[in-house]
Amino acid sequence: MHAERHITGDATEELKAVDFKPEHAGQLSFYLTAVDRQIKDKNDNPTIGLLLCRKQNRLVAEYALAAIGQPIGVAEYQLTHAIPPEFEGSLPTIEQLETELQGDFQLTEKEGGAI
Repeated sequence: MHAERHITGDATEELKAVDFKPEHAGQLSFYLTAVDRQIKDKNDNPTIGLLLCRKQNRLVAEYALAAIGQPIGVAEYQLTHAIPPEFEGSLPTIEQLETELQGDFQLTEKEGGAI
């Protein structure tokens, strides 16, 4: 789950590495309620939820969301192996990310903390 704070409301996004299942809607509804009660200001718009799944069946998603009284959207995502030319050179390589994460892991171990 990822929540973003905006001037007039909140948005909560969740990325699933699996196909959409009806229980995902209930889980995101739980997150929206938590954001509404813990973060949302009284003058904010309702928190909206976006659930990104590997695949979604429109009818199953419609039935799963029918009784939920919160604004939730379900969408599919697609992964691509090619980096668009305009982003090449501006994004770290997999090796750079692994090195950075390994350094963070080692630093945390030295400090005796958890990751």
